[in-house]
Amino acid sequence: MDYDYKKLGLSEAELFSEVNHSDLESEKITAPRYSYWSSVFRVFFRKKSNIIILSLLGVVILFAYVYPTLVPYDQFANLTRPETQHLMPGPAMKLLGNSIHWILGTGGAGNSTFDAIWFGSRISISLAFICAAINMTIGVIVGAIWGFSKKVDMVMMEVYNIIANVPFILVIAVLVMIFSPSFMTLVFAMTIVGWLGIAYTIRIQVVIIRDREYNLASRCLGTSTVKIAMKNILPFMTSIIVTLLATEIPSYISYEVFLSYIGLGMTEVSLGRLIFEAQSAMVTKGWGFEFWSPVAIAGIISVVLYVVGQNLGDASDPRTHM
Repeated sequence: MDYDYKKLGLSEAELFSEVNHSDLESEKITAPRYSYWSSVFRVFFRKKSNIIILSLLGVVILFAYVYPTLVPYDQFANLTRPETQHLMPGPAMKLLGNSIHWILGTGGAGNSTFDAIWFGSRISISLAFICAAINMTIGVIVGAIWGFSKKVDMVMMEVYNIIANVPFILVIAVLVMIFSPSFMTLVFAMTIVGWLGIAYTIRIQVVIIRDREYNLASRCLGTSTVKIAMKNILPFMTSIIVTLLATEIPSYISYEVFLSYIGLGMTEVSLGRLIFEAQSAMVTKGWGFEFWSPVAIAGIISVVLYVVGQNLGDASDPRTHM
């Protein structure tokens, strides 16, 4: 049934208007905007426990890097005063004054255990961050190439099978014995083959993802291998890379502490060095704080870094963003 629009008293121009067609506009989907990293942090901070742990990590980093720059530390300031050596917190504060310096007692040279711990933490944490940055960068790049190239895969598998069967801690110990123990020597020893295990893990993930349908379609369209790796594969492995980083950083602190404990560590003040120098305090009555304080701080730093990294890795998984 036809309707007589003239009864409305409107002209044809007022009743009808031309619709402009745009291919670009037609492709748009009406949906909330999605930001990957905003979703990551939203999921991460949703748990109150993550906020507490991250705050604890912030306090540790603050003390490790800010406190030593504000407070002068002289390890041998009280060396000529035998009465200040190996004191528990109570006697130390009674003798030397009520100060934050003496809340963990004194060491074998009458030095502040509290100050020594944070000076040592700065070196140990810096070592871990530098080694993790080098190994992760090399490992991710080599692993991506390793997973794509069959020729590289043949060579790298032989290299991996040989080196992976040698204990990593043994490689580090031998290199430290060959060169003089120092900060840079430990960085070199921990990074010369430390990236290999990371590269192998990335290689496995690349092999799993590279032959999926969208990557095969990209190859058929002439997309370069580098672009496929950077755009189609590595973004899917963000959670894996973050999880690897979470395990790597605490492990380097553990290696440094262990090597120092057996006498192969740095000559600089570090957590491992403090534990090594306070070995006798572990079994001497009244000297306990001198040994267990750096042990406890090393444990707290390792656990906090690991938990933060693991939870951030879980939040980096897009499947948790729903």
